[in-house]
Amino acid sequence: MARPRPEPMQVVKQRRDAALNAIVEGVPYIRFLNITFDRRGDELTGVLNFDDKLIGNPLLPALHGGVTAAFLEVTAVITLSWEYFFPRIESGEIDAEELIKADAVRFPKTVDFTVDYLRSGLPRDAYARAFVSRSGRRYASVRVEAWQDNHARPIAQATGHFLMPQNKSEAG
Repeated sequence: MARPRPEPMQVVKQRRDAALNAIVEGVPYIRFLNITFDRRGDELTGVLNFDDKLIGNPLLPALHGGVTAAFLEVTAVITLSWEYFFPRIESGEIDAEELIKADAVRFPKTVDFTVDYLRSGLPRDAYARAFVSRSGRRYASVRVEAWQDNHARPIAQATGHFLMPQNKSEAG
């Protein structure tokens, strides 16, 4: 018996991009801050696209600390959501089109989130990547780093703990 022919890479890429866009579009605050995500395979990099409204101290000028913290937290939540949904999309358990429905995306809930500000964020784009330290059925631990021009010189880092979304059958 012959193995089924693999899907064309373009179809796989479109399905993955549609799923990521559905997850990101579920949060209006992400659009307000103009955060986008660069996906390479299953790895995500958050991009905080610079805008003057993100400046907290116009005398320096520097990115607002709350914007930096929100960027780190958003990157952590979207990365956790992506890791939660990605295997289900790839296996066919969830259709990427289902994620576009309003109630389909349930995000991890923040339990605690600690930010270390390492240097002032300059008035330019910033990047962040989250690393999931532990992800179980109920709980996840994540570390996030943000940088601008040089990945070796982060502007901030954070650690957070999250309550993972439960399937309706698990919640009851």
